[in-house]
Amino acid sequence: MVRLDGVSVRLGRGSNATQVLDRLDLAIPRGATVALVGPSGCGKSTVLRAILGLITPDAGSITVDDVEVAEATRGEIRRRTGFVIQDGGLFPHLTGRDNAILPMVRDRWTAARIDARLRELAELVELDADMLDRFPAELSGGQRQRLALMRALALEPDLLLMDEPLGALDPRIRWRLQQLLRSLFERLGTTVVLVTHDLAEADWFTDDIALLHDGRVRRRGPLVEIAADRDDDFVAAFVESHEHLRLDDGGAEA
Repeated sequence: MVRLDGVSVRLGRGSNATQVLDRLDLAIPRGATVALVGPSGCGKSTVLRAILGLITPDAGSITVDDVEVAEATRGEIRRRTGFVIQDGGLFPHLTGRDNAILPMVRDRWTAARIDARLRELAELVELDADMLDRFPAELSGGQRQRLALMRALALEPDLLLMDEPLGALDPRIRWRLQQLLRSLFERLGTTVVLVTHDLAEADWFTDDIALLHDGRVRRRGPLVEIAADRDDDFVAAFVESHEHLRLDDGGAEA
């Protein structure tokens, strides 16, 4: 389980500081998929960075499987956590293969073990093995995201954090990867925290959606329940701003 208890984060200094998280409480059960949605600046990505220990909260505590995130523990927590960002965050000077195996190399796996795991991962994310010899600039956006997912899953993490992983993709490619990811979440049983600006996408992945506003969880639950709340002006306006969005069920190569 991942728990954030009373977590506050201010970014910047002095009069320019911004309260990004404000006494945020959030509990994510082991094996669950939770989608964080909300307007820009509401703290979605900051939650992920705080869980990874990339940001130290000004107040409150964060625990991952009952281990508090702190300077002494964040290295091990990061090792057990996969992290995927928009457009993959791949190193442009490394081939797909070298990007994907970085966690295994860091953990001093043998060459034979690395090769075996690489084959497993390529099959898991449905990436043609020939793509592993190419550099990121030679790959499509969908292929780069599949590589980033391979790297994130390399060490069979207990926790997977995804920050707008599909936001920059063509709608048809995005739909293909949404299908792949949901299937993977169900098969692997990994705890997943997914940041997205798209309510329809959040609803596709899970019925556990946390709507953030002003650094706190404003509403949490299935989309149908959140959308039914017309008493809260912010919630109603946020849902209405997404009513024109529809999932595109195209079939282009990703």
